[in-house]
Amino acid sequence: MKIHLGGSSRQSLVVARGALDAALKGAAAPAASELSSHLFFAAEVFATNTSLRRAFTDSSRDASSKNALVKDLFGSKISPAASGLLSAIANLRWSAAGDLVVILEQLAIEAEASAANIAGELDRLEAEFFSVSRLVADNFELRKALVGHGSADSKGALISELLSKGAAASTVKLAEALVTSLRGRSIEAAFADYLTGLANRRNRLIALVRVATEISDAQKVRLAAALEKQVGQPISVNIQIDPSILGGVSVKFADDLVDGSISNRLAGAGRALVGQN
Repeated sequence: MKIHLGGSSRQSLVVARGALDAALKGAAAPAASELSSHLFFAAEVFATNTSLRRAFTDSSRDASSKNALVKDLFGSKISPAASGLLSAIANLRWSAAGDLVVILEQLAIEAEASAANIAGELDRLEAEFFSVSRLVADNFELRKALVGHGSADSKGALISELLSKGAAASTVKLAEALVTSLRGRSIEAAFADYLTGLANRRNRLIALVRVATEISDAQKVRLAAALEKQVGQPISVNIQIDPSILGGVSVKFADDLVDGSISNRLAGAGRALVGQN
């Protein structure tokens, strides 16, 4: 399932993810998880207050007034990293005020995924969370308890008790956040949204490297180390052998493409020649 956002909000999500990357760079797993908690908290604040949400997304308000709003709303309740990220998000443009909540939730999910990645548990988190989604879908009594009229606290306690003995801490945390903040969604739709967030963060932590011929293990290690230094957390490198690039290397990472292949340089030279004629 894809998150449905209008054009301005889609672009804002791209920019917000870049700001999240910057906030997470070099962070330890606990700090990344704390940022996730504070983003979930902010999402809930805006989800339950229409006037605040509209004020935060109002394009006619200047940046300083929105930054003041962040300070007034959250103050010392959230970390400086979360406060800075919210201030950056406040200056983006939105197709609808409600999109703010969707994007904050997605960023919170991705921040927790990064915490798991830093701890070496992202694969485990993704596998466990998918298993939880199937468990809920296949167990009528459990689903009924999680979507019924019980309090959010009781639902969170139920899923925590169910998972805490064997699941990763990040799995338990995201499952609790999900069942306590459905916000009118079916639980299946909420699981789809969370799994989308996990997949998006996974995609931002994979570098696709295209080369004309196989590169050595030492070259792979050096490339991974260079990218990890840039990102500030572990990444995966996928090598694709593509003889059509002739030589050199093309690296696609997150929203960036660095194409140093010979075929790209030849194409660039051809465009330059055409431009001269």
